[in-house]
Amino acid sequence: MKAVIITQPGGPEVLQVQERPVPVAGPGQVLIRVAAAGINRPDVAQRKGKYPAPPDVPPDIAGLEVAGVVEACGPGASRWQAGDKVCALAGGGGYAQYAAVDERHCLPVPEGWSFEEAASLPETVFTVWHNVFQRGGLRSKENFLVHGGSSGIGITAIQLAKARGARVFATAGTEEKCLACEELGAEKCINYKLSDFEDSLMKVGLDVILDMVGGDYIPKNLRLLRPDGRLVFINAMNGGKGGFDALDLMRRRLTLTGSTLRPRDADFKAALAADVEKNVWPVIAAGEFRSVVYKVFDMENAPAAHALMESSEHIGKIVLRME
Repeated sequence: MKAVIITQPGGPEVLQVQERPVPVAGPGQVLIRVAAAGINRPDVAQRKGKYPAPPDVPPDIAGLEVAGVVEACGPGASRWQAGDKVCALAGGGGYAQYAAVDERHCLPVPEGWSFEEAASLPETVFTVWHNVFQRGGLRSKENFLVHGGSSGIGITAIQLAKARGARVFATAGTEEKCLACEELGAEKCINYKLSDFEDSLMKVGLDVILDMVGGDYIPKNLRLLRPDGRLVFINAMNGGKGGFDALDLMRRRLTLTGSTLRPRDADFKAALAADVEKNVWPVIAAGEFRSVVYKVFDMENAPAAHALMESSEHIGKIVLRME
């Protein structure tokens, strides 16, 4: 099979298409003939040598989410059959024409969705569902803020929070991105290059904030939270350290939490997949959530896809086509 290989740690140019053996579906796994793979920032970190792959996936093939057709089922795998169209969360190895994935981490491709659209779902939907709704406990009529609203995570969080009845706010870096966030359901999106988001939202008060920035955003986020508010971290692009007053947290009963998805064990991801299928797939079927694919690249153009990801010019998801 062909796969996009990280030939050495470095810039986008280190990605090269090479031949690799087709993986074999192990116990409880399915072999997927990959049609498309979503690109995520952890892939960029892995390419740079800063986010090593787990021991059970290829160390030199990135890719955390795929969509395609089940080619074969390993011993004990019983839910899927050859020919089924699925999208899946992978620990890695998604930038390839075939990938072996735990069958419990697969979900059906939504009706009427292309493989490119379906490949944009697993990593972002699983991450948002766990952090915003399971950890953050966002409820109907609460106020929610997501930073990086035009990112893959952002567009997912905006739509799901809106569908669950929350008031949604976002930040983004251009007027075009802010407009896109508002069209997806954000009540207001603040261009952080033109306005201070804390000043803009101080009178609103927030119940849940999803933050991927960290650094100097941390004290601002905390000041914006209502009593019993929850601040959830999924990244810290500006650094993980930020000052806060523990007495203030105690007085207002604030919760600080966060998570990373890739290192979690297979059983956790299986339970999360089941919860996502139960709660998110009906939202998709009802037409309350849509895929926002910014650009699709052929696998030979993976370097250009990564360069686009790093530029942050995109709105929504970037996808690699494998077929």
